[in-house]
Amino acid sequence: MTDPQTDTAGSAAATATTPAATAAERLRLAAESTGRLLHTVAGLKPEAVAEPSALPGWTRGHVLAHLARNADSLVNLLNGARTGTDIPQYASAEARDQGIEEGAPRPLDAQLADLRESAERFAAAAAELPAEAWSAEVRHRAGYTFEAAEIPWKRLMELEYHHVDLDAGHTPAHWPESFAVAEFHRLAARLADSAELPPVELIADDTADRARIGAAPDTPGLTAEGPVRALAAWLAGRSDGDGLQVHRGGVQLADARTALPSLPPLG
Repeated sequence: MTDPQTDTAGSAAATATTPAATAAERLRLAAESTGRLLHTVAGLKPEAVAEPSALPGWTRGHVLAHLARNADSLVNLLNGARTGTDIPQYASAEARDQGIEEGAPRPLDAQLADLRESAERFAAAAAELPAEAWSAEVRHRAGYTFEAAEIPWKRLMELEYHHVDLDAGHTPAHWPESFAVAEFHRLAARLADSAELPPVELIADDTADRARIGAAPDTPGLTAEGPVRALAAWLAGRSDGDGLQVHRGGVQLADARTALPSLPPLG
């Protein structure tokens, strides 16, 4: 879902001045997000875990298994930050995929217990870090390094995006505003200089946030306006532009979904 070019942990979401304080606020958001996810999963029918998710080729069971194993992979990074050792996020790419495939067919009660227990392991590992350890560099599974204080935001991203991917009632409209605003800016920055996209000015009419993507020459510019959650959802590939108004040269286009350009996958 993330890549080394874009996974910068949503600095706009944090107002704290130290890595430890930044991490504490992000851990609070992740804990709240976990509670919402557990509530959704607890309300599913037993057969729902075998039904398709919004991710091609994945059942809801795949999404839930991935979320549990992601929590454990981030425990590895937290332990690495605490001990000053380079602990891999996953043993290997193959091991990561195997864990998801093996976990996907489990019954609902097993999925729910795994989600809860892996979240508890994540919270416990985070609680063990001394303040100075949040400044340590850890290594993402893709190979790049980042500050440990970003780990809670990475967890929040997984929780909020994949909660939507469950296709079980949680939509981008349910995202916390701070998350949506931070992701709006992070994802727009990723596409700010893309020569493959026409210029699109993005205006959040509920928060007054603005950004611009695309740099294709000789291409008429567009303006996309709407709630910040709808803009972030489109940028993240979780929406086709529903809830947005698109203008070209001051003229509103009939269908935002066909007027907006196709975006590259997040990776």
